[in-house]
Amino acid sequence: MTKPFIPLPTDEELSEKEFKLLKGIPDANIFRAVANTTASLKPFLEFAGSILLQSKFDRRLRELAILRIATITSSKYEWVQHERIGRIVGLSDDEIARVSVDGPVRGFDEETQLVLDAAEDITLNIRLRDDLLEALLDRYGRVQTTELVLCVSYFNLVSRFLESARVPLEDSAIL
Repeated sequence: MTKPFIPLPTDEELSEKEFKLLKGIPDANIFRAVANTTASLKPFLEFAGSILLQSKFDRRLRELAILRIATITSSKYEWVQHERIGRIVGLSDDEIARVSVDGPVRGFDEETQLVLDAAEDITLNIRLRDDLLEALLDRYGRVQTTELVLCVSYFNLVSRFLESARVPLEDSAIL
């Protein structure tokens, strides 16, 4: 018996609008899976773009946080894609390996540890602890703290969507 999954729409099943939106971006199965919902595709892509391309938050720290989320949520798809992006933004093999552990991550500098602790806390407990929120606000201020919390929240949504829909990893690298 095969396991259930939400099928990816074929090109023929996409509306012209959806087809055009997907044509201009990497051919990632996650985007095709979201295209099952006409109303959500464009906002999903715009939100992803705001986090990945327009945020002022440090890209290396962002990618470490996303990899930590992928580890905690056991999202292979999210891990594979963001390991690639992490390498593009300069993460080392050691840094990538250190965020992939079971249990709390340790051994990073104070700033990185704060970001990883926040990502882990939001992922596991939903609501960020007061001491972590205060430390983030002290270090990053209102705007970048908001960017980080949105990023972590968004990639928790992404991992849960990927795993629940059983979105398959692409056969070859898209980045």
